[in-house]
Amino acid sequence: MKHFNLSEWALEHRAFTGFVMVLLLLGGIFAYFTLEQREDPKFTFRLMVVKTLYPGATALEVENQVTDRLEKKLQELPSLDYVRSYSKPGESVIFVTPREDIHATEIAYLWYQVRKKIADIKLSMPPGVIGPFFNDEFGDTYSLLYAFSGEGFSYAELEDVVDSARQQILRVKDVEKVDLIGVQDEKIFVEFSDKKLAELGLDAASVAQVLQTQNGMVPAGTVITPQQNLPIRLTGSFDSVASVANLPIRIEGRTFRVSDFARVTRGYVDPAEFKMRFNGKDVIGLGVTMSKKGDVLALGKLLEGTMASIEGSLPIGVYIEKAADQSKVVNTAIGEFLRTFWEALAAVLLVSFLSLGMRAGSVVALTVPIVLAGTLLCMLLFGLEIHRISLGALILALGLLVDDAMIAIEMMARKLEDGWDRMRAVTYAYRVTAFPMLTGTLITVAGFLPVGLAKSSAGEYTVAIFQVVGISLILSWLGAVVFTPYLGYLILKVKVNTAQTSHDHFATPFYNRLRHWVDYCLEHRKTIIIATIALFGVGVMTLTKVPQQFFPLSNRPELIIDLWLPEGSALAQTETVAKRMEAILAKDKEIVNYATYIGGGTPRFFLLIVQQLTNTNLAEFVLVTKDNT
Repeated sequence: MKHFNLSEWALEHRAFTGFVMVLLLLGGIFAYFTLEQREDPKFTFRLMVVKTLYPGATALEVENQVTDRLEKKLQELPSLDYVRSYSKPGESVIFVTPREDIHATEIAYLWYQVRKKIADIKLSMPPGVIGPFFNDEFGDTYSLLYAFSGEGFSYAELEDVVDSARQQILRVKDVEKVDLIGVQDEKIFVEFSDKKLAELGLDAASVAQVLQTQNGMVPAGTVITPQQNLPIRLTGSFDSVASVANLPIRIEGRTFRVSDFARVTRGYVDPAEFKMRFNGKDVIGLGVTMSKKGDVLALGKLLEGTMASIEGSLPIGVYIEKAADQSKVVNTAIGEFLRTFWEALAAVLLVSFLSLGMRAGSVVALTVPIVLAGTLLCMLLFGLEIHRISLGALILALGLLVDDAMIAIEMMARKLEDGWDRMRAVTYAYRVTAFPMLTGTLITVAGFLPVGLAKSSAGEYTVAIFQVVGISLILSWLGAVVFTPYLGYLILKVKVNTAQTSHDHFATPFYNRLRHWVDYCLEHRKTIIIATIALFGVGVMTLTKVPQQFFPLSNRPELIIDLWLPEGSALAQTETVAKRMEAILAKDKEIVNYATYIGGGTPRFFLLIVQQLTNTNLAEFVLVTKDNT
C-alpha cells in the first residue's frame, strides 16, 4: 500500500501550491498591518485595594477596630491567597491578592465577593468610619499622559481648559476613559472672628447651622394643574462668595450679615491631598486609557491630530506637554524588532548559503518569509497581538523555523547530485525526513508547554511565547514538506547521472576528522560517559550561581525616584523638599523632562511598575533620560 506523500502531492498540484504560497505572503502582509499593537499583552491585574477612613483614631485603634475585622472577613474568600495591610492614624489599607491558579475570567467575580463580604459587616463597624472604598482598577495603564500648565492661570481656570480637552479626547476612537490628575478641588472658607462673635454675642455653632440650612437642597413641593406640573424652587442658594458674605442671619431677634463677623474667601482644599508638577511647574495631568481592543499606534496617530486641534484653541499661556507616550515606546520596540529580525535573518541565510550553496540556500531564504507570513496570519485569526512578548517569540522562533527547511532541501540536493530526477528526490526526502522532522518539531514545541500551561500571573503575561513559537514551528514543518520541495523543484538543477555521481558526499577532510572523533568516542565510551556526567554536574552547580530574574530589565528611558520623608510629614513639607530636588534635576543635561508627584506615586503609564499609594510624606519623580545608544 502506497502511503500518502505530501511533498509529492504538492508538486503534482504545482499551480495550487504556488497560489497558496502567494496567498500566504499577501495574508501575512495584511496581518502585519492589521494586528493590534500594544506595549504589553492584555493582563488581568490580580490585586484589589480596600481603603477605609477612621478620622481621629490612632494607628492601634484603626488596626484593632477596622483592619483586623475586615481581614478576618476577607479570609473567608475561597480563592484568597493572602491579604496584606497597613494601618496608620485615621486610615486602613488592605491589599487583597487571589491565588495564582485562578483563571483571569474569575477575577471579576472574586472582586464582587470581596464587596459582598465587607458589606455584610459594614453596619458593625465603629461609628465615624468612612468607607470602605474599593479599587479593583489598580492595574489600568495610561497609554498617553499629558501635562497642562498655564502661566497666570489658577487651578480652577486650568481645570476648565483640561476638562474641555477631555471631552474632545473621549470622542476619539478606541479611547476608553480619560482621567484628570492632580486636580485641586475648590472650597468656600468662612473664617470666624472670635472677637467679633463675642462682641455681637453670637455662637459659632449656631451660625454654622444657619449656613448649612440656607444651602440645603430641600424639596419645596409641586403645583399640580390640569395642563402640567410646576415644581416649586426656593431661591437663596449660594452661587458666589458674595452671596455667602451677604447672607443675612437672624439670631435672637437680631439680623446680621456673615461678613459682619467672618471673612469669606474662595480657595482650594487645604492641605492638598495630591499634586502633579512637570519640569518644575504646577500642572494638571490628563491620562488616556485605551480600550482593550485598541491599537496603541493607531491611537497615538489619532491623538496627535486631536491634540493639534486642541492646542490651536487653547487660551494664550496654556501649554501641553507629553509626560508619557506608550505609542512611541511601541513604535521603537517594533523598529528594534525589525532591525533584530533582519540581522537574525541575515545570519541564518549566511549560514544556509555557506553550508548548502547558493541555490539550496536560496530555497531556505524564500521559505523563511513564507513561514513568518503564515505565522502573522494565524496570529490575526487566533486573536493574538503584536507586543513585546510576541515580538520576542518571533525572534526566538526565527532561529528554529529554518531547521526543517534546511534538512529537507539538503536531502533533496544530495539525491539530485546522485542523478535522481526532481520528483523522485522530493518523494524520497519526504519519506525519510518528514516524520523525524515532525517529531523534533513537536518536542521543541513541548519544551515551551510549561509557559503555555502555567496558571499564574507570569504565565498569563508570557503565554504568547508558547503560542507564537508553537504556531511558527508547526508552520515551518508544513513549509518544509510543501513549499520547500516546490521551490527546490523550481530552483535546484538535476545533474546528469554519470559514474562520478555515485561518490561518497562525506569523503571530505572535515567529515573524515569528524568520523575519527566519533570512532574515538565509541572506543572510549566509558570515559566519555563519565566525563559527560561530570560536565553535567558542573553545569548544575554553576546554574545555582547564576542570578535569577524572570523578567529582563526594562529598556524604557524612564527612571523613577521615590523620595520619602519621615512618617507624619505634612504634604507642604514634602512639596518644599520636592522643589529642592527639582532644582537639582533641572541642572542635569542628560534629563529630557521630569514629572513630580507629591502625596502619592505616579499614575500607571507602564504595566510593570510598582505603583505607590497615597502618602503625604512621599514625592515620586519620573525622569525621562536621553537615549545615548
